[in-house]
Amino acid sequence: MAMHGSSLGLLALVLLAFAPVAARAADCGSLASPKLDWQECTKKNLMLQGSDLEGANLVGTDFSLTDLAGANFKSANLEKATLVRASLEGAHAEGANFAKIEAYRSSFANIAADGASFAGAELQRANFAGARLAGASFEKAELGRADFDKAVLTGAKFSFANLSRADLSGATFETTPMFDRAFMFLTRIEGLDLSAAAGLEQAQIDLACGDASTKLPTGLSAPTTWPCPADHE
Repeated sequence: MAMHGSSLGLLALVLLAFAPVAARAADCGSLASPKLDWQECTKKNLMLQGSDLEGANLVGTDFSLTDLAGANFKSANLEKATLVRASLEGAHAEGANFAKIEAYRSSFANIAADGASFAGAELQRANFAGARLAGASFEKAELGRADFDKAVLTGAKFSFANLSRADLSGATFETTPMFDRAFMFLTRIEGLDLSAAAGLEQAQIDLACGDASTKLPTGLSAPTTWPCPADHE
């Protein structure tokens, strides 16, 4: 028996109610706001200082050359985002996910990013001066020539990281940092108290640059090549 139009309409509504909900597309045109979805959007060369992006989905977002100083990234997901030459100076990013980001020559100066993850990130020549990074993970990160002057790195993890020519000399390590299998070619560790550091081996120390005030874990000793010449580059 043929169905009436009203019956067909009711059937359509029932089927729609039980149909799987399609994934919401990223809203690239929306203004910055907490928990927004800018996944894989292009936000290059913009002025977004002080934006509230707490809990936002920023996976794969392109922030190249964008000014994000003072922005709120608490618990935001920036995995695989592009932050080349971007500024996050003074931003709040506690618990944020920066895993696998590309951030060459970017500024994270004075950022508050306790507990954040920078695992596998490309951070060559990044500026972390004055940053608060207690418990942050830099495991397998590329940190060549990164600057950590006056950064707080209490309990930070650098396992398998490339710290070639990075400057840690002015940083603070109040509890055990992790350096197992980190590559420390000419890493500046002058004046650091690394006596509680975990994972450090003599081969790493032999490559690094310390001085008479550098404190090493028991069993490790300063090489005769210390102190290294100043790095003028």
